[in-house]
Amino acid sequence: MKLGTVSAEGRVLAGFADGEEFVVCAEGTDASNAVRRVVEGAIPLDDWRQAASSAQRLRIDAVRLLAPIPEPRRDIFCVGKNYHAHAAEFHSSGFDSTSKEELPQAPIIFTKATTSVVGPDAPVNGSLDPTGSVDYEGELGVVIGNRASRVSKAEAFDHVFGYVVLNDVTSRELQRRHSQWIIGKGIDTFCPMGPWIVTADEVEDVAALELSTTINGEVRQKARVADLIFDIPTLIETLSATMTLLPGDIIATGTPEGVGIGFKPPRYLAKGDRMSVSISGLGTLENTIE
Repeated sequence: MKLGTVSAEGRVLAGFADGEEFVVCAEGTDASNAVRRVVEGAIPLDDWRQAASSAQRLRIDAVRLLAPIPEPRRDIFCVGKNYHAHAAEFHSSGFDSTSKEELPQAPIIFTKATTSVVGPDAPVNGSLDPTGSVDYEGELGVVIGNRASRVSKAEAFDHVFGYVVLNDVTSRELQRRHSQWIIGKGIDTFCPMGPWIVTADEVEDVAALELSTTINGEVRQKARVADLIFDIPTLIETLSATMTLLPGDIIATGTPEGVGIGFKPPRYLAKGDRMSVSISGLGTLENTIE
């Protein structure tokens, strides 16, 4: 299923996509958190499946898509330098404060604030970056479905609910200035996410998924999830070894080569630039810099 949260005629609704239609399964005050509650198991997914025959349906092109989980409980867990070619381009950019080594020996983990999350077509407020160095990073997000503590790689996928497209928008100068990456990456509106959370049963082989990022129609990034340095089971094992991952937690797995900082000179984003991140089977996430 493709779970989502939308706005229509001033109402927030939650449900799932069925072809060109959106099946409404929750509305009102609880709708903003409904998808998260499904992921957490508080609302059985089967209840939504059974609603398909009788629930209200709206055309998807008649609603405004929000982030599937508009208000995550916790910050987004993110992985830096997790594609081989991107690790090389970032290391040579002069902005890498993580290590003297080009390829990391262990996953580099940071977080993005929950307040950075916005949905498809929502504006990304580039004016909040006083340095004018806004960059894009198309990524695959992994949504945790079952509480995970000290999980082995062999068991990791048992704890995955589904997958989502996201964009780890970044202020490069703030990232470099503060060394730790939270300030440069946690800016309000700097984590577009959506259009859907696609349940894991619909993704036959996550490693085979292809990611593509375009800026104003120009292809900048193209890679397969199989190209990750540290794969999804390794990331879940690493994170859960010392902290408990909770249902609804989201792990951004890293971005491939082709970010703006990799060009000489860097190609930063400006007002009006249109970012589009697509992952096969998961959909396309588009946002404009304002």
